[in-house]
Amino acid sequence: MKRVRVLIIEDEGLAADAVRKLLERDPEVHVAGTARDGVTAVSLIRSLRPDIVLLDVQIPELDGFAVINEIGLPNMPVIIFVTAYDRYTLQAFEVHAADYLLKPFDEERFFSALDWAKKELRLRGNGRSTGPGRRDGESSNPFRRLPVKSSGRILFIDVESIEYLEAAGNYVVLHAGGREYRTRETMNALEERLARVEFVRIHRSAIVNRKRIHELRPWITGEYIVVMTNGKELTLTRSYRDRLPLLLSAQ
Repeated sequence: MKRVRVLIIEDEGLAADAVRKLLERDPEVHVAGTARDGVTAVSLIRSLRPDIVLLDVQIPELDGFAVINEIGLPNMPVIIFVTAYDRYTLQAFEVHAADYLLKPFDEERFFSALDWAKKELRLRGNGRSTGPGRRDGESSNPFRRLPVKSSGRILFIDVESIEYLEAAGNYVVLHAGGREYRTRETMNALEERLARVEFVRIHRSAIVNRKRIHELRPWITGEYIVVMTNGKELTLTRSYRDRLPLLLSAQ
């Protein structure tokens, strides 16, 4: 079985050694090398062509995002960010990172991120093809998980499992897979992030996954009742009537 090649990009020696020891416990992984700064990281990505990179953000010479810009996002391996700061989650989302490990993390969280990166790699076609650029089989879907800050943690929620989002005071509640997740992110910010996929705003306080809509009922006020597959009823208000074609389009 071909092993997954992983490059560690971490300027702190102890942290890099700890990550290496964790990786060495996985028989499917080969540690391709370690870079302690951004310039070396760019060079090693180009020469070693790893499948996955564990990428710190704040590293010397070039930071983690500058490394991505230098390589070019379509040419990057699968990315797991490893950082002590939670303020880069939106940027990580924008570069389609497989996961975002916030230091300090435990072994279970680390191997969960690694497993997800392997799944992402398989979706891309089990590694790189004959040259740089988009991998065979790479999905046109911009992302599959949504990172949100909730209760002091960064959670990655499967986008397809999200049924709808509702504003609740100073929070937004995500309803996904029968569970609720509360975040202080705004409806406008979440609408912008989710507009790339199958989500439509139907009310100033509601965004729905159009693949989770069971029924639309016209209402006498010119509004529509949007019935979700879990039975929840929401309202498409008149001020959002221009979104109706999106709800009615082929899914």
